[in-house]
Amino acid sequence: MRIVTTLPSATETVAALGLEPVGVSHECDYPPAVESLPSVTDSRIDADASSSEIDQQVLETADDGGVYDVDTDLLESLEPDLIVTQGMCDVCAVDEVVMADAVEEIDADPEILTTDPHSVADVLEDLERIGRATGREERARAVRADLESRIDAIRGRTAEADLAGDDRPRVAIFDWTDPVMVAGHWTTDLVEWAGGEYGLADAGDRSSPREWSEIREYDPELIVVAPCGFGLEQTAANAADLTEREGWDDLTAVREGRVWAMDGHHYLNRPGPRLVDTLEALAPIVQPDLFDEETPPVALEKIAVPFERVTERPDLEAEA
Repeated sequence: MRIVTTLPSATETVAALGLEPVGVSHECDYPPAVESLPSVTDSRIDADASSSEIDQQVLETADDGGVYDVDTDLLESLEPDLIVTQGMCDVCAVDEVVMADAVEEIDADPEILTTDPHSVADVLEDLERIGRATGREERARAVRADLESRIDAIRGRTAEADLAGDDRPRVAIFDWTDPVMVAGHWTTDLVEWAGGEYGLADAGDRSSPREWSEIREYDPELIVVAPCGFGLEQTAANAADLTEREGWDDLTAVREGRVWAMDGHHYLNRPGPRLVDTLEALAPIVQPDLFDEETPPVALEKIAVPFERVTERPDLEAEA
């Protein structure tokens, strides 16, 4: 089967099923081998700009054809049988509407499979949906079982600890810094399973901008900074978006040294198999006394580091 994926999480999911797409998006970079595959998409946004500049560019493209372009000539030459795309966010990646328009311009008549996850359960179900669409049902069930086993190991540890309310730190996770946006979707699942309280969003809520006054009133005891599309180096370059805000130094998480930077591009904001890596990284951050002896498959420092380390070392970058 000839598969085209239009977002990184779909590419990772297809790879987990033991398949290689014939074409990917311009952002697909994991597994590393996919970077050599033809890219059927491009972005009109300067991804190296500051967070505020990127936000402005996104607003400007809304009235000018959107964020992304599709190379329809390349798409046609790839003769896809299946295109895996998404309907969750037209800013994060090429969405189903853009791909449907592109398919109208080519002779091929591929199936379009749209993912729209808002929880970890949705991500696991998408894994099985893609497995069914590609004839890899058995492999999908095995991959899902492994991921669920790893999730259960974390949830079991926090459940066994029988954490009271005071034992669960108030957590804030930012998936954008100017404007400040609170991470939604599956983030609530991950934080609660890791032993934290996520009072800024309910399970399944979309990521959304918040007034800084709301953050100060919530007064998080733990902050994770994981901008969508940013690795640690770019997060460091935009750290002042937070550190120069009025009252930043007064937040409990800042005063107690519980602020972390996370590779949002590869982990928290990518709804594929590595969301479980994200959970395994969050657990020792949220509940260090419960998980200090754990050795997750991916070392913590590959995913997240203390925020002060990032701001002191702007050249630091996590490995994908």
